[in-house]
Amino acid sequence: MKALSEEVKQQIQQAYRDVLAGKSIRARYGQRLMIAEIARYLGGITSDGDERTSPPSACVVEAGTGTGKTLAYLMAAIPMAQALGKKLVISTATVALQDQIVQKDLPDVRQHASLDFNWTLAKGRGRYLCLSRLEGRLHDEGNTESETMPLELLEGRGDEDSGDTREFLEYMLSSYASGHWDGDRDHWPEPITDETWRRVTTDHRQCTNRHCSYFDSCAFFKARDGLEDTDVIVANHDLVLADLALGGGAILPKPEDAIYIFDEAHHLPEKALGHFAASVSLGGTRSWLKQLSQILTKLQPWLAPDSQAAKTVTRISDAARDLDPILQRVLDDITGNTDWENADDRGNGRWRYPDGELPEVLAGLADEAATATATLTRQLDALVDEFQKGFDENREHDIDRETAENWYPVAGTLHARAEDQLRLWSAWREDRSGDGPPSARWVVRQVYDQAEDITLYSSPVMASGLLQSRLWSRAWAAILTSATLTALGRFDRLKARAGLPEESHYLVVPSAFRYDEMATVEVPAMTAMPNDTEAFTGELVAKLPGIWEDHQAVLVLFTSRKQMRTVHERLSPDWPGRITTQDDYARAEVLRRHRERIDAGQPSVLFGVASFAEGIDLPGEYLEHVVITRLPFSVPDDPIEASLSEWVQSQGRNPFMEITVPDASIKLVQAAGRLLRKEDDQGRITILDRRIVTRRYGQLLLDALPPFRRVIE
Repeated sequence: MKALSEEVKQQIQQAYRDVLAGKSIRARYGQRLMIAEIARYLGGITSDGDERTSPPSACVVEAGTGTGKTLAYLMAAIPMAQALGKKLVISTATVALQDQIVQKDLPDVRQHASLDFNWTLAKGRGRYLCLSRLEGRLHDEGNTESETMPLELLEGRGDEDSGDTREFLEYMLSSYASGHWDGDRDHWPEPITDETWRRVTTDHRQCTNRHCSYFDSCAFFKARDGLEDTDVIVANHDLVLADLALGGGAILPKPEDAIYIFDEAHHLPEKALGHFAASVSLGGTRSWLKQLSQILTKLQPWLAPDSQAAKTVTRISDAARDLDPILQRVLDDITGNTDWENADDRGNGRWRYPDGELPEVLAGLADEAATATATLTRQLDALVDEFQKGFDENREHDIDRETAENWYPVAGTLHARAEDQLRLWSAWREDRSGDGPPSARWVVRQVYDQAEDITLYSSPVMASGLLQSRLWSRAWAAILTSATLTALGRFDRLKARAGLPEESHYLVVPSAFRYDEMATVEVPAMTAMPNDTEAFTGELVAKLPGIWEDHQAVLVLFTSRKQMRTVHERLSPDWPGRITTQDDYARAEVLRRHRERIDAGQPSVLFGVASFAEGIDLPGEYLEHVVITRLPFSVPDDPIEASLSEWVQSQGRNPFMEITVPDASIKLVQAAGRLLRKEDDQGRITILDRRIVTRRYGQLLLDALPPFRRVIE
C-alpha cells in the first residue's frame, strides 16, 4: 500500500487550504514546493510490514526566511506520519524555535486544519523533579550524618542557597503532590537556582527506574508515558543525540519507528561531534580516585563482610590504586615532553598531536591507562548489578532494598564517571583505521594560583560515520531543513559533514524576497586589511560612525570579541548610550533595550559576534543596516578544524577552498540574513573586508549571497 495515497494527498492539500484561510494568509510558492517534496520523499519509502526496505535516505530542504518552512513540513509530515503509523519527532537547535513550534505553530495547525493530532515537548530527566531525591533531601535537612543521603557524598554539602530551605523543599513536594505543579523545572512559577535543582533531580545513571519506590508518581516517566500516545514530539538536537548515544528508544521513540525533522539542521553535525568527543582531566581524575576511596569506606558498613558486593568493593579499591600511578606517569611524560603552543605568561597552553599520532611512550601509557580504567569500570558495573539485585523482593540477596535505593544512584554515578574516562583512553589507544580522517587528539595545560592541571582530549573530526551508523541507517525517515544548508551554492559540505546517505533528496526552495529591490550589499573603500589587526581596528573606529549615521537601527558584527570590545571602548565616549554590545546584558535584555530605543525614536547600534550573526530576529524598523567587519573565517588553531585540514591536505586537496571558504560562506549568508526578515523589509549590508573583492575566493563568497544590488567602491 502506498503511503502517499490519493486520500492522504487530498488530506494534505485540504489541510493547507484550511490553514491559509483560517489565518488569512496567501499560499507561497516555495512553501508549496517544500510540502510536495517532503510528501513525495515520505511516500516513496517502501516497507515490508514494519520494516523499511528502501535504502537509507534523507530529504534535505534549504528554505530561506519568508518561506514558512515550519508550516510546510508540518502540513506534509503530520498526515504522512499518521498514514505510516510513525511518530513525528521535530528537533530544533534553539529553545526559541522549540517554543515557537509548541506554543504557536502546532496550535495554529490544529485550530485551522482538518487534522486530528496531538503533541508534546520532550525533555531529558534533568528537567524533571526526582521524588526520591527530594524526599532524601527533606530527610537529610538538618541531619549532619551524611550516610542518610549517600548521594551527597558525590556532591559535597557546600553552602545552601537561600531558596534551598526545608520550607522551600516541602512547598515543592506539596505543589507536586496536589497537582499544582507537574515536576517540570520550566513550569515552576519562579526560577530555581542550578544549585537547588541539582539536588532534587537525577540522570539516567542515578535513576533506578521501575525499581524506585516513587516510580508510579515519577514526573519524568509520567511525561515519557505521554510520548506513547502522542503523534508529534518536539525535542532538540542534544536530546535526540543523547537518546541515540543510549542506543535509541531510551527517551524518544526508536529510530525505526520515527520520522525525524531536523530544523536548524546546519547545527546537527557540530552537535554530534560534541556528543562523541571525550576528555580526561588528570588532576581532576586523581582527586576523584581519592573521593572514590572515601565513598567506598563509607559504603563498607552497609555490606555483609563476605558478600559479593563487599568483594567487589575490594576489587574496585585495588583497581583505583593501580590506576593512580599510571596517571602520574602520564602527567610526568606530558609535562616533560610537550612544547606548548601559544603559552601565555602564566604557562597556560595547548598542544595538538599532528595526524592524531601520539609519541611512542605516551601511546604506551595511554594503553596502560585504558586497561586499568577498563578494569575499574567493569568492577563498578558489577557493583551496580549487585545493588540492582537488591530491588528484587522475590529472591534473597545480601543487599536489602533500603541499601539498594540509597547506594544504587551513587554506584551508577561512579560507573558513569569511569565510563567517561574510558571513552577518552579508548579513543587515545585505538589505531587509525579506514579511509576517513583520524581523530583529533590534543592536551591543554591550565595554571591556577595554587595548582595546575592537564586535560586530555579526543574528538572525531567529522560526524559522518557517527550519524550514519546511529541515525541515517536506522531512522524510518529524516528531513533536514534550514535557511543555510548549501555552501557556495552546493550541498557538498553538508553531505561530507553529516555523512548523508547516497539516496538522499535535495531541494533549494526559491525565496519569496525580491532581494535586488529590498537591499544593497556594499563594499566601501578601505585602506587596511583585517590581517593588520591594529590598523584595521583603527580604521573601523574612524569609519563606523559615518557608515551608521543615516540609520536608526544598526547591527555591527565582529569575528573577534577582543576587537569588538576595543572598538566599543574607543567609540562609546563620543556616542554615549547609542552602542550596546552583546556582552553588556543578557541577550534578551540587549534586544529589549534596542527595541525600546527604536520605539522611542532614538538611534541604536548593536555590537555582536558569532551568536548575533545567526540567532537574532529584528524585523522591520528594528534593523535597517547590517555591518560585517570581516569575513567569518574559522579560527585556524581550533584542534578539530586543524586536524581535518591536515588530513585533507594529506590527500592532495586544498583545505582552504574545500573547508574554510565553504564554511565562511554559510556564516556570511547567515549574517546577511539578519537584515531581511519580512517581505516588506528594506536596508543595507556593508562588508568592510576588502578580501571579498580582491581575493580569488571573494567572488565565490559574494556570488553565494542572495542577489542584492551591489555597490562596490
